[in-house]
Amino acid sequence: MSNSNRPQTPAESWAALLEGNQRFVTDQPAHVRQDFGIRTELAKEQKPFAALFGCADSRLSAEIIFDVGLGDLFVVRNAGQVIAETILGSLEYAVEVLGVPLILVLGHDECGAIRATMNSTEGHPMPQGEFIHNLVERIAPTVLAAKANGMHEIDEISDLHVRDTINELIARSTLIAERIESGKLAVVGANYKLALGEIHEIVAFGKTE
Repeated sequence: MSNSNRPQTPAESWAALLEGNQRFVTDQPAHVRQDFGIRTELAKEQKPFAALFGCADSRLSAEIIFDVGLGDLFVVRNAGQVIAETILGSLEYAVEVLGVPLILVLGHDECGAIRATMNSTEGHPMPQGEFIHNLVERIAPTVLAAKANGMHEIDEISDLHVRDTINELIARSTLIAERIESGKLAVVGANYKLALGEIHEIVAFGKTE
């Protein structure tokens, strides 16, 4: 998309991501903003229209699954999309400094971090890395709460984790909460279906329509 028709509002940004995902799903990608000219233009300044906080899974290549190009998305990722101070700082930077009107929190089906946490809560052996254990400990409250409420399937637990992640994001970042309240920002939670390539909305805070 050209600079003249780039999304400006939360609703326009979410619509642009959904339209790009539909092109990806139907195998009709536009491959926009990926040429030499845009590369040299972006060397001067970036102006993404959305921020994405997602799982680091290698199958969630954001620019590909949303059919966007260089400079379109401000992407922050870690295993299991677990909130941390560095994540909060990065997303606040995207909102306050870069002016993005949308944050998308993106989970996916069959998430390895969710599966590892489920296994841990059931007493199965875990990988040895101490920081893997830290990730699992951060996700464990969601898994335990889900099971206490009769939710045992990995994908429904993953959806609940997206909701909990957004709730934590809004609770901990006054900046983001205030921007949502003012109507300048929306935060959307969604799930990516690996085999289908589709994005499914789970929850939204702010005006996305």
